[in-house]
Amino acid sequence: MPVHVVHGRRPGPVLLVTAAIHGDEINGVEIIRRLLAYKFIDRIRGTLIAIPVVNVYGFVSKSRYLPDRRDLNRSFPGSETGSMASRLANVLMTQIIPHCTHIIDLHSGAVYRENLAQIRAKLTDEPVNEAMARAFGVPVILDSSLLDDSFRAAACEMGIPMIIYEAGEALRFNEVAIRAGVRGILNVMVSLDMRLKKRKSGAPPAMIANTSRWVRASQSGILRALVGIGASVEAGDVLAYINDPLGENNSEIVSQDHGIVIGKTNLPLVFAGEAIFNIAAYEAPDKISDHIEAYHDKLAPNGEIVDDGEEPPVV
Repeated sequence: MPVHVVHGRRPGPVLLVTAAIHGDEINGVEIIRRLLAYKFIDRIRGTLIAIPVVNVYGFVSKSRYLPDRRDLNRSFPGSETGSMASRLANVLMTQIIPHCTHIIDLHSGAVYRENLAQIRAKLTDEPVNEAMARAFGVPVILDSSLLDDSFRAAACEMGIPMIIYEAGEALRFNEVAIRAGVRGILNVMVSLDMRLKKRKSGAPPAMIANTSRWVRASQSGILRALVGIGASVEAGDVLAYINDPLGENNSEIVSQDHGIVIGKTNLPLVFAGEAIFNIAAYEAPDKISDHIEAYHDKLAPNGEIVDDGEEPPVV
């Protein structure tokens, strides 16, 4: 497991940034590479611990899982004598986490499933988590409960504040998702007084969603989606149509919520019961949708330079 440690000359927080806990989620790997390339990085206050590839086995085999087919993010806190996933989780929890004061974990959607740039964190009665989530700067924050045996649950048990950044799709680079991730980590470092703030970002305030729900396919067939990532929807809106290959047996997929599309499948072939759209509930989805559009325009490869250390976009 490659671990990069940057010690500042002045004492301060110890921020851990991890990626590729799921081996096929590679946007976070590029985010950390760009973060470590910044010229100021050796002049920070405190310490940055960066692990670009936690699940090396899955990363090399382009798989979400470890060779034993276990999900590392459901294997915490792990043990020295357990499965491969359990042992790897134990290494992280015993050798790395005790040194940390704050954690940012980087994720993407699954294969063929894309996520809007968003922060997920347990916010109820967790003011430090909320402060980190808001500082990150993406328009969408999801107040997300802890999952049993997850990295986030294990960190919470140890009293360490942690947020998750979700963006893009597995096995694909997404330039906007990468830029948003780099920028977000830098923003959190500013909020923790690990680096100086150069200028105001002008980003709109993030809006918190307390719930999200997947809309599922009512039948198998060819999916024709009508809305994309970041779109605002109202209850009753038609999100997609599903037909058989001959255009018969037409079925409408309808939203049951007011909200924002924060995740969707990119495959046109779907099966009955398959998750198609993930909608975060908002009372005023049009407002947050405008914020998302402005945010994406700012981070687009042909848009405004967001930081002096920005690299050429990947295509």
